Amino acid sequence: MRRLLSLLTWLFAVAGVATLAAAFVFMPARPPLPSLAQIPDGYTVDGTGRLLSRSTPVSVRVPAIGVDAAIVATGVAANGSIEVPPLETPDVAGWYRYGPSPGEAGSAVIVGHVDSRTSGPAVFFRLGELRKGDDVLVDRDDGTTAVFTVDGVRLVPKDDFPAPEVHRVAATALLRLITCGGRFDYATRSYMDNVIVYATLTGTH
Repeated sequence: MRRLLSLLTWLFAVAGVATLAAAFVFMPARPPLPSLAQIPDGYTVDGTGRLLSRSTPVSVRVPAIGVDAAIVATGVAANGSIEVPPLETPDVAGWYRYGPSPGEAGSAVIVGHVDSRTSGPAVFFRLGELRKGDDVLVDRDDGTTAVFTVDGVRLVPKDDFPAPEVHRVAATALLRLITCGGRFDYATRSYMDNVIVYATLTGTH
């Protein structure tokens, strides 16, 4: 009897380890959430960078989270939201071409996937880690680089997306980086929130 109990204990232990290992293999890593110090609606900006003329962005670099990605132009998706690059290219970011280019007055928008079912973490997986003061560098087709400084990061429900603030009209050059995050709906296999990074132009080179 004692040998049988020992055998059962060993089998349950092995099963537990196997279950834990399977969880690590099959459960996707969750993207980091923004800090509680979120940026408020209607925040004031004080850009110090020289405004630039329109030029297509070609790449985005965010040293604090290891992003160095090519940019493609995107438009409007069928559901009326900002179009993102195809899932087949999860490491590529997309610039909303119907808005300002990064460095022009107004709010330039760059979007990217948070993860992919087939390849795991995508280009903006770590976007929620950014903090006020971090740099975002956008290389442009005219050879200039627009340097933005992060003002703050927010997590917002997709059904309450702050479009007026994201597409804010301003005399200063602003930048928004957007991805999915927060709550995950396993029924639809999609995130229910957006992570939005707000940044202001502070330099060019």
